[in-house]
Parts: sequence; C-alpha cells; structure tokens
Amino acid sequence: MAKSHSLSESFRHAIDGFADAVKSERNMKIHCAATVIITVFAFTLGLSIGEKAVLLILCGLVIAAELFNTALENTVDLASPELHPLAKRAKDSAAAAVFIMSITAAVVGIIIFWPYGMEILDNIQHLI
Repeated sequence: MAKSHSLSESFRHAIDGFADAVKSERNMKIHCAATVIITVFAFTLGLSIGEKAVLLILCGLVIAAELFNTALENTVDLASPELHPLAKRAKDSAAAAVFIMSITAAVVGIIIFWPYGMEILDNIQHLI
C-alpha cells in the first residue's frame, strides 16, 4: 500500500480505520456507546470543565487502546495464521492493555460521578 501524501488522504485513512473497527469489533461498539452515555451525563449533570476533560481523555484513551489492540490482532493473524504460543501472548497482552485502561477509566468515572449521584439521591430523599 502506497503511503498517503496529502493531509486529507491521511485523515480519510484514519476515518476508514475507525469506521471499520466500529463495524467489525463488538468491543469498539461498546466503548463508543459508553463514550456517548458518559458525555451526555457529563454535560447533563453539570460537571466541571476539568471533570469533563478527564472523562473525555479517558474515553479517548480506551478507544485508542482498542484500536491498537485491533491492529495488533490483525497483524498477528496475518503474520501467524496458525496457532502459536507467541501469537497468543501478543494478542492476550494487547487485550490486557485495553482491559487495564477500561478498568482505570471506570474507576475514575465512578470517582467523578459519585458525588453527583449522591446529590441526586439526596434531593430525591428530600422530596419523599
């Protein structure tokens, strides 16, 4: 494949790669749906600009990790179509990176959203 020479071609390839991952990877669909939900809640609940930034950065990192994982899996499958212990280790390590990033993002998300959730529950309790 020839290297892209224009900026617009580079962006087109990046968009194609993202779109392909969303279409073909179940976990990418989950990460994208979670990003939409988190973004809606972040803006609906009135989080600070810093809190919104942290959440969006973490969502971006999870999606980027998933894209790297997909790229590595595809490359390993191309290079080693037969089952091989080193291929399995490489793929498992990439999957673990996504898992660790996702758990980290979830914990930070809970830390950020927890006070807002408690405030909502407190307001509901006062209405009862």
